[in-house]
Amino acid sequence: MDQSNRVSLRNSPLGRLVAKALGEMEQLGYSRRSLNRYRAIWAQLIEFSHQKKLGDEFSGSLAARFVEEYRVGDEEVDKPGEGWRRHIVFGVKVLTDFAQHGRIEPARTDMGKIHLPPPMKKVLRDYKQYCRDRLQLRPATLQTRTRELTIFLDFLNTRKARTLDQIQALDLSEFVSARGHLKPHTVSRIVSDVRSFLRFLTMRGILQKDLSVELPTIRVSRDASIPSVWDYELIVKLLGVIDRSSPKGKRDYAILLLACRLGLRAGDIRTLKLDHLHWEDSRIEIMQSKTATPFSLPLTEEVGEALIDYLKSGRPKMAHREVFLKLNPPFEPFVKSNNLYHVVTYWRRLAGITFRTPQKRGLHSLRHSLATRLLQQGTPFPTIADILGHTSLESTRIYAKADVEALRSVALDPEEVKHAE
Repeated sequence: MDQSNRVSLRNSPLGRLVAKALGEMEQLGYSRRSLNRYRAIWAQLIEFSHQKKLGDEFSGSLAARFVEEYRVGDEEVDKPGEGWRRHIVFGVKVLTDFAQHGRIEPARTDMGKIHLPPPMKKVLRDYKQYCRDRLQLRPATLQTRTRELTIFLDFLNTRKARTLDQIQALDLSEFVSARGHLKPHTVSRIVSDVRSFLRFLTMRGILQKDLSVELPTIRVSRDASIPSVWDYELIVKLLGVIDRSSPKGKRDYAILLLACRLGLRAGDIRTLKLDHLHWEDSRIEIMQSKTATPFSLPLTEEVGEALIDYLKSGRPKMAHREVFLKLNPPFEPFVKSNNLYHVVTYWRRLAGITFRTPQKRGLHSLRHSLATRLLQQGTPFPTIADILGHTSLESTRIYAKADVEALRSVALDPEEVKHAE
């Protein structure tokens, strides 16, 4: 969209802007569900503007006031008819970007629709091999990097009509701007991935000039956010509501204990195998999925009993070595993309648990809760790092930012984490 059209969008009536944005989304193939969600948010924005007599044009101040008044509180998350409010911040940001740039950047890219020219595909394959052999990237990291570089190459091919030897500094700037709808730490990672690829192209002689220096540096503080922490009484309430007589309850109870008592990551819980459980010396021995480093921690009595109960009376009799399986035939292990969020959500809602302020609510937040409770007890950072399997103390020190009053409200019985001693 040219500059004149962008100006006319910024100055166009709010209703016209919304109609154009929805039309753009339809052309991009957004699902009916997504369209209805954006339509609901923007209809409320128009109504809000009329009620407050704020005029008929979109503006940053209008957007800010709307978000401030309608942003969902935790107690309203599950109210009928209020679902659109959970997405209000992102919905308003999408409309803001459309008003400024005249285009919609899909939140997710359909990788199946990307078809790179053979020369680009070959160079990308060569780079992947280079990452395996020389950079020693872990498979998960390489998979993410390959995805982002595929999107980058598609941008060059379809939007800029460039071959790899024709890349210009302006192309890089426009690509980074096009990813501006993402969170800063995500953009930072993408820029880092592209920078590495550009250096590879220079090393191979495909680029005559190293353009990696033209990419901006996206600075994101490692401790910019405070970890989400559950009050201890809420964890007690969550565990207490679980029906431990059912296969689902037995499985989910063991999963939740691994997170909130031992601090295991969701990926390590999902991939935990029967061979990792060393009953004879009461230990769990795994290779951490995130760091690819070996990790050992004691198997406490509480967690061990929950695992035994599930394995004996809840787990389907299947040959899979993964400990945790799905509840319905064919009783398979969880797929790689499953972060087990549904396990927490099901029992949290059944328990009627709400939070004082918006926060993350998945398994990782239970891991955070263990760390902050240990910190409140005066446990040294190196000990907490060992418990959580951190390879750097910088990853552990972020918990020092947690609110002091929140820490005081979550006293922990030492028997619940015997391996912390």
